[in-house]
This record gives sequence, C-alpha cells and structure tokens, in this order.
Amino acid sequence: MCYDISFKVEVRQLNEYFPDLVHDDQMSLNLDAAIHIMGHAFGNHPIIFRDIKGDGKLHLRLMEWGCIPFYINDESTFVKQRASMLNARSERILEDTKSYWYKIRNRRCLIPVSGIYEHREIAGWKKKVPYLVSLKNQPAFFLPGLYSVADIADKETGELHKRYTFTIITRPANGLMKQIHNSGDNLGRMPLFLPIDLSKKWVEAEVNVEDYKILLDFEMPSESLNYKTVYTIRTNKLRPDNKTRDEAYEWEKLPVLSLD
Repeated sequence: MCYDISFKVEVRQLNEYFPDLVHDDQMSLNLDAAIHIMGHAFGNHPIIFRDIKGDGKLHLRLMEWGCIPFYINDESTFVKQRASMLNARSERILEDTKSYWYKIRNRRCLIPVSGIYEHREIAGWKKKVPYLVSLKNQPAFFLPGLYSVADIADKETGELHKRYTFTIITRPANGLMKQIHNSGDNLGRMPLFLPIDLSKKWVEAEVNVEDYKILLDFEMPSESLNYKTVYTIRTNKLRPDNKTRDEAYEWEKLPVLSLD
C-alpha cells in the first residue's frame, strides 16, 4: 500500500501543471519535514480537487490524510478504523457498491508528490529496505485519490466544523513494484501512478464510467519510474552519513532487482 510519501516542491509550482488552480488556503510548507510524510500521522497535505458544487474550478486546499466518512460527526468513534482509510483499492471503487469508496467515487482529487516510499523484505535480513520511487522527467506528479467532507463536532463547544480528508488509490503492482513491495498483508500493491494527461482527466468535472475504468486500470510501466534505496525512514535518528532521508543510500550486499 502507500503510507509514506515525499513532497519537495514549492506549492506555487503546482500552477505550472494546473495554470488556473485556485488556492483556498495560504500554505507555507516545511519542505524539510515534507521529505518524508507518514500517513499514520493523519497530517495535512495540499490536495487538488474540483469544486463542482461551487465555481466548478480546480482548487487547492489542505486536507488530512486518512478519510473520515461524511456520516461521522464524533471523531472519537472512528479513531481505530481511520488507519484503514489511508488507501483505497481501485478494484472497490466502482465494483463494490457497498463500500465507502463507491459512495464518494465522484469526489476525485489529486495528491501532489515528488515521490513515494515503499519497503522491500530481504530473506534473512532484520530490517526491510526502503525505496524512494518517482516518475521520470516529472519533478512533481499527482496520485489520484478520493476525498471526504465530514461535519465533526468540537469537543468543547459542540459546534460542527467541516473536515476535509483524503485517501490515496492503490492498484496491483507492476513488475518493478512487485519486487519492492514483496511482503505484508497488502504485498504486491502500488499507488495508481498516472501521467500528467490522465491526472488532468481524473479531475475533470465529469468522467463517464468507461473512462473511469480505464483510469483505474492504467498500469504505469516500470521503465517510467525512477527508484533508489534510501536509509531507514521510520526513525527519528539521523542518518550515519548526515544526508537527508530522500538521498540515495547503499545497502551492502543488497540483492539486485531484475531491472537493475
């Protein structure tokens, strides 16, 4: 699945991809901290969506990673389930009519990233090896997702506040990602990587069912991805070489991937 992302791009650069993008929030991101963003922290991230009920334009606003369903008004009742809402399986969005993803299938959004992290298990090794994966020739790219809007009651006043939250869509992995994401309950999955033309298609005002299926079925070729090993990312300790978390790190005696 996808629980770790990187975003090393100034927010204003997103307008190079979406010139008419409306900024709903004044955003000043800490790019050093955004080198590694953990889904389980349920933090805010700039998200692109089309305001269909408003001006119909593409907007950028901060949303929390990890969907809270629109029918929830007391967040405390959903704490344990929220970790399961960080990702949405592409197969469930149109096919599982009882799923929450089917209910919000038309709330499509894009998650801007500069890369995603995934972990590879090596037989006989204690630690998994993290990889940073990105799109070739595109410093920023956009993972398709779905977003949710819930009216959550303030614990002290009882006043309702709108909470915008999102999930990242995943699909069966391509040849490269199968080798990297090779263990765990959700092995063999990857984010739904889309090229820029299909990313723009994803957030059109209307997408018919056939086009929707085509988008969900798109498999990014392994050859279109850059990848490198990095040092352990899920730790507060500094790297032994004092480099940043997203810089390449050579793991001694690491078995090669078939694309190496």
